[in-house]
Amino acid sequence: MSGEFLIISTSLNPESRSRLLAREAFQVLSKDQPADWLDLRDFDLPLCDGNEAYSAPGVGQIGEQIGRAKCILMGIPIYNYASGSSAKNLIELTGRAWSGKVVGFLCAAGGRASYMSIMGLANSLMLDFRSVIIPRFVYADRSVFGEDDLFDETVQTRIKELCEAAVKFSKLV
Repeated sequence: MSGEFLIISTSLNPESRSRLLAREAFQVLSKDQPADWLDLRDFDLPLCDGNEAYSAPGVGQIGEQIGRAKCILMGIPIYNYASGSSAKNLIELTGRAWSGKVVGFLCAAGGRASYMSIMGLANSLMLDFRSVIIPRFVYADRSVFGEDDLFDETVQTRIKELCEAAVKFSKLV
């Protein structure tokens, strides 16, 4: 595992559109940068209980991978005007591993009205762990996806721009 860039798909849905965004970012970044892929579907993480959940299988492994990364891009589903709970749970379980990381977001939602919904999670990362949030993020609604692909060139361009910003911010931090 190279560790410099980590792209995480946080959706647990097998037909996830945010995973498609994250996968596209991984393909773009890994052409020129050392990048790793992490899919939360590959782990059976418990809900954070503030106690025993931290010692559950997989939590330490994921925390170490996050800790090694300089920059993390997260593919996150948006449900009910908020980040999907699996993303927040991941952050709660791995806590300090996020300290000082450059973080970017790739969000998939059903509609256009929730584009500000990532701000709660971004604020938490900034305030709790002093993460540096890339001010450019990708937000895509269902209209840009086919059954199992991303077909919108504008969104693909925004993913490339996010990846370019991730590289620039990582060099500065």
